[in-house]
Amino acid sequence: MLRSLNKIMNFKLQGLDKEVGSCKDFIFDDKFWVIRYLEVDTSKWLPFGGKVLISPISLSEPNWDKFKFAVNLTREDIKGCPPLDEHQPISHLYEVELFKYYGYGVYWMDVGEWVCFTSPAEIADASLYRSETKNKFENWHLHTTNEIKGYDVHSSGQNIGNIDDFILDDDNWSISYVVIDMGSWLPVGRKVLISHKCIETVNWADRSISVNVSAHKIKANPLFDLKRLIDLQSDINLDEYYEISQEPEYLHETRIRKVRL
Repeated sequence: MLRSLNKIMNFKLQGLDKEVGSCKDFIFDDKFWVIRYLEVDTSKWLPFGGKVLISPISLSEPNWDKFKFAVNLTREDIKGCPPLDEHQPISHLYEVELFKYYGYGVYWMDVGEWVCFTSPAEIADASLYRSETKNKFENWHLHTTNEIKGYDVHSSGQNIGNIDDFILDDDNWSISYVVIDMGSWLPVGRKVLISHKCIETVNWADRSISVNVSAHKIKANPLFDLKRLIDLQSDINLDEYYEISQEPEYLHETRIRKVRL
């Protein structure tokens, strides 16, 4: 099902024994646009604790009604994980150490969102991939959703709004859509959805993205309505509106051109 990240931010994480913290951010890769980690605040119970990373691999079925993610870990498991330097980017070396600690198969094989699997939970038992550490691409970077929320959105040479939210597919933890708040462009503010596959350029330096869809096309898109996310057919229709191919070959070949200064 499709869900708003804004709506599930601050969900509590229930471990196998006790509650382990609350979700403060989501970390995604800018190649497949998949959530790789939940950034969790453990300061209420972990001595000198701050934030830790918990992969969707560690999650079981969430309790959406009680605003909780179920985690297949104990507090002791989390307490012993490699320490995270909050002031440094997440390095590939740290990811290798983290996955070795939990004994998971790795995701960075460059053959799909979660290697050859359809969901992150399946990698927990994928021993075949546990020794693979060399396939991390140099241009594959991790970013937080809070980091790019508010970025300007450029289309047809003009600023049409700002990133307001992200729409998650909770089956595979991919970001299906970006929500654009067009209030800075239109007289009456409105929000619309656009697929991440329409993002042509991400400029991390000036906090903006450019999309390959005309401003007129985006303006004519129906207003964003959370109720539409319940209907999978509306998801398909939106892709058809933006003329996005549903072929697997297209999805695997899509790349984002990143601009860095």
